[in-house]
Amino acid sequence: MSRSPRDLYLDLLIKTLTNMIYGDSSTNPTNAGAFRSELREVGYDWPAVAHTMVGKRRLENVRDLAQRAIDEEIPGHFIETGVWRGGCCILMRGVLAANSVKDRKVYAADSFEGVPPPQPELYPEDEGFDLDLFHELAVSLDNVKANFACYDLLDDQVVFIKGLFHDTLPTLDAGPFALIRLDGDLYQSTYVALEALYPKLSPGGFVIIDDFNLLIPVKEAVTRFREINGIARPMHPVDWNAIWWQNT
Repeated sequence: MSRSPRDLYLDLLIKTLTNMIYGDSSTNPTNAGAFRSELREVGYDWPAVAHTMVGKRRLENVRDLAQRAIDEEIPGHFIETGVWRGGCCILMRGVLAANSVKDRKVYAADSFEGVPPPQPELYPEDEGFDLDLFHELAVSLDNVKANFACYDLLDDQVVFIKGLFHDTLPTLDAGPFALIRLDGDLYQSTYVALEALYPKLSPGGFVIIDDFNLLIPVKEAVTRFREINGIARPMHPVDWNAIWWQNT
C-alpha cells in the first residue's frame, strides 16, 4: 500500500527525533548503557543525543492527534508544557508544515532550567519528588531553538514561553488550543497547567498527559482536576506511561 509524502516525512521525523536510526546510548540510571530499540520504542530510557525521551509510540500519538485536529477542523493552536530538548513540539511544528498549515502555532512552555524544586508546603503531593536534582533535565532555550533549527522548523509559528508555569500560564494571551500536552512531572506543574489551559481547549480538542502512570503526583493532579471539573471523558492509554482524552 503506497504512503503519501506527508506520512513518509512525519514517520522519518519521528525516527530522527527519537534517534531510532543510528541509536544513541541511554543515561537513565536504571538502564544506562548501549542503545536498545525496545526501550526507545516506549520511551523507557534517557537518550544521550536524541531530541526527545518520550519514545516512538508517544510521538506517534502526538502526530495522530495533531493530524486529527487538522483533519476534523478543530480550531486552535498546539501547546506543550515541559519540552526538554523540544522533540514533541518539533513534531507538532512538522505536522503543521507537512499539511501547509499557516494559521496555527506551536507553543513551547518550559523553565528551560530543569524541573523546579517541589513546594510541599503548598503542594504536599510533590514531597520527595526532587526531580530538580536531575541536571540532565535542564536544557536551555538556546539549545531548544537550535534543535528546531536542525529540522528547518524554527520560525514565527513557534512561540517559546520561558518561566515557571505558575508565572507564565495563567496570564498567557493565547488560544484557543486544539491540542495540549502536559509533561511537567510534578503535581503543581500539572495542576497549574490544566487550570490555565483547559478552559481554552476547543470542543473536540485533545489533552495528552505524560508520566500519568509513572509519577504519582501527576496522576493525582489529573484525577483531582477531572473530579472538580466534572470531566468524565474516557482516558485512553498511549503506552505504559501516557494517556489522552478528547474534550466534549
